[in-house]
Order: sequence, then C-alpha cells, then structure tokens
Amino acid sequence: MNRQTRLQALSAFLKAQRAKISPESAGFPQGVRRRTPGLRREEVAQLAGVSPTWYTWLEQGRDIQVSSSVLDCVAAALRLTVDERKYLFSLALETSSGMLGGGLMQEEQPQISASMSRILQELRHCPTIISDRRCRIVGWNEAASHVFINFDDIPAEERNLILLLFTRKEFRRLAVNWEHFASGFLAIFRAYYGQYVEDEWYEGFLEEMKERHPDFGLLWEHSKVSTAPEVTIEFRHSKAGKMLFELTSLQAQGSADLRCSIYTPVEGSSTEAKLKQLLGG
Repeated sequence: MNRQTRLQALSAFLKAQRAKISPESAGFPQGVRRRTPGLRREEVAQLAGVSPTWYTWLEQGRDIQVSSSVLDCVAAALRLTVDERKYLFSLALETSSGMLGGGLMQEEQPQISASMSRILQELRHCPTIISDRRCRIVGWNEAASHVFINFDDIPAEERNLILLLFTRKEFRRLAVNWEHFASGFLAIFRAYYGQYVEDEWYEGFLEEMKERHPDFGLLWEHSKVSTAPEVTIEFRHSKAGKMLFELTSLQAQGSADLRCSIYTPVEGSSTEAKLKQLLGG
C-alpha cells in the first residue's frame, strides 16, 4: 500500500481500538459530555505518556516521526494483543516481513509439498484447507469438499477464502452465525494486510470487495487482528444437519507463508459420525 493508504489504515485502527476501551476500566470518569464510545484522544495520550498533540497527529494519520519505544507505550495504553501490536508497528513504521531477497515475495500461487499433501490426506475426518498469504486456497482434503464446497468446481482464480465467503451461497448458508464465521477469516486477512504493507494487491482486492459487497465493508471496518483465531463453529449442513467444529489455524514454515485451517469435530458431538457418513464410511 502507498504511504497515504498506510497512514489512513493506521488512523482507522487506532480509532477503532480507542473506542473499545471504557473510560471506567482505564480509571477515567464516565462523564456526561462524551459523544462517542471509548476513551478520548487526550486520555490515550495520558495513559501512553505522550503529548496529546502528538497522539492526535498519529491518529489523524499525519506523517510524523514515530519510534518503537513510543509505539510500545501506545500499544500498552490501547491494550493491544500481540497480533494487534504487530499490526500497529507494521503500519506506523512501514515494516514488513514480506520481503524476500530485496523484493516482495513471488506473486504466483505457491504449490504445496508432497509431505503437506500427505498430511491433508491423513486428516481424513478433519476438514482442512491450506491457503496462502492472500487467502487463496492452494490445497484441501476430501472432508473439506464434503463440508464446504467442491473446490474442484471453482475456477482457480476464484479460489480465495474471503471472496468465497461473500460470493457463494453455500458458505453463507453453512455457518449458523455467518458474520462470526467470516470475521474470523477477516481477522487473519487483516494480519496479513499489516504484515505485507508493500504489496499493493491487498488495496486493490479490498477496494473491489467493498464495491461489490456492501456487507464486506462493514465487517472489515470492525474486524479484529489475529494470526490464528481458535473458535468453535456451528454448521448447518444441507445433508448432515448440525455439525460442530473447532477451528485451529497453523502456520506452515517456509517462504510461501502457507496456513493450515483445520476443522476438528467437537468431542462428544455427533459431528465425526456424520462426517464419516458423508465420506462413505
């Protein structure tokens, strides 16, 4: 993303995080003249030990000098998680781990290794999807095709998890709480967005999604930042009915930056038995 876009993203993030903190929890009186939820800018500045003017400029997205030590104080004041802190630093300092040999990582879709293919097949009763840093689907097992959608029927250029969540009715109908389901993937996508600040592909993709899908913009605006959210998800499968899965996201080591999203049937539920029926035993 270019400098202006990066600073705008930083501004939006700081405002959203500030709004999440109640004045009382931070030791400030609620007062009667608060027009918006959360802390005031001067209160964040006080907690961080910086001048109100400097923090205001930071939140306004002005191009100012920023140090790691001061950002640490801001992160503490806003109670950021580890992933949110990394996101803040990426945007504020324009740092990125997406560089390889002096340039951006290769843009072509990576291929999964033979060993990873073996792992996919071994996870027979755990629907599993492998995606890259742009959330493009690069691998899946049979269980995933039965629970989600037959990915073989989707053109390769459309096999993007974020895109499919908003364009395919199969995904919208599957999750009982679709917004919660989609928000988990958006949290991962936002983490990538901050990690690869030099890659202009993200801005183009985001603009296209906002233009084509109005509900995407709202969810994106309120999305969290998480590299590996662990959540329990309830599906209403068209053939199997109620299914409960625990989602675990794992990073695969290597330059391709691949992610393994594993849906494990909740222990004590009938999900695994239903999945075996779908798979034919």
